[in-house]
Amino acid sequence: MIVQASCHGTDNAALVDALAAGEGRYRGIAMVGPEINDAELARLHAAGVRGVRFNFVSHLGNDAQFDSVRAIVARIAPLGWHIVVHFDSDRLAALTDFLRELPITIVIDHMGRPDASLGLDQVAFTELAALVAADDKFWVKVSGCERLTREGPPYADATPFARHLVELIPERVLWGTDFPHPNIRPPIPDDGALVDLIADVAPRAEQRRALLVDNPTRLYWND
Repeated sequence: MIVQASCHGTDNAALVDALAAGEGRYRGIAMVGPEINDAELARLHAAGVRGVRFNFVSHLGNDAQFDSVRAIVARIAPLGWHIVVHFDSDRLAALTDFLRELPITIVIDHMGRPDASLGLDQVAFTELAALVAADDKFWVKVSGCERLTREGPPYADATPFARHLVELIPERVLWGTDFPHPNIRPPIPDDGALVDLIADVAPRAEQRRALLVDNPTRLYWND
């Protein structure tokens, strides 16, 4: 799975090129605007794109607009695509009703970016957990421990959030490397160390199989 980086905007050329290099082994998540035409959507689908990402993160600027998201969802839902939403934890309350109303599968990026220093009982994370547990259209990507941490490697303050979600909704969690870590302050994370976290956040073999094999297959290769 290759996700369009925010720094590329809606120019998906690099994504499509990478998907082509994979010769059918990869799927992609694009970024598009409401002006996209049917021919371009068909081209992206043929290339392996299966979803669209929207940002609601202050430091990236240019928040996705609700009307634009609705318009795009109406276009991509018939293709069997889903959306990925990336937001800061303090935005969840303002987004919840909007996300609930969207008639499409939704993947929440980076566990909703909770504040790792506040622990599992912080309001933003308990509300996120309640939201995804109550509605099976919500999935969560248990990635970004290197972004959430306040302590640094080995990210012991961030991994409990991922572990909790793996236990809560084992059939709707996904893992990601976040490579090449755009918009992150140095030092750049050790990707080997991030891979090593998998055994911590998904300690049982059946959890790891769901996280790494069964769940992504069901979501990204559902056609």
